[in-house]
Amino acid sequence: MPVFDYVRPILLLLASNVFMTFAWYGHLKFENRPLWIVILVSWGIAFFEYCLAVPANRYGHEVYSAAQLKTIQEVVTLVIFAGFSVMYLGEKITINHAVGFALICAGAFFVFKGPL
Repeated sequence: MPVFDYVRPILLLLASNVFMTFAWYGHLKFENRPLWIVILVSWGIAFFEYCLAVPANRYGHEVYSAAQLKTIQEVVTLVIFAGFSVMYLGEKITINHAVGFALICAGAFFVFKGPL
């Protein structure tokens, strides 16, 4: 299989997670907006996430198992969220966050390692 078949779902998941992170957490900078407006805007943003995530999983399942796709998605989510929380929300990543993220990545290693 060409390398692109392995990379394409990851790129699509990266892009979809940017949209989803904004849909779920972007409103935190706009606490003065009514909740119903925030929900509608979030749904609108999430539509674009789905337009990328569904093809990512469709294409990805040709080369990855469903468990591997979910694991990729979780690691991508952590990477995108960490950057988002620092750059957009102005929060700091603490050592506790880094250790927790590292443990999740260690779990991802075992998903891809295969049966023992």
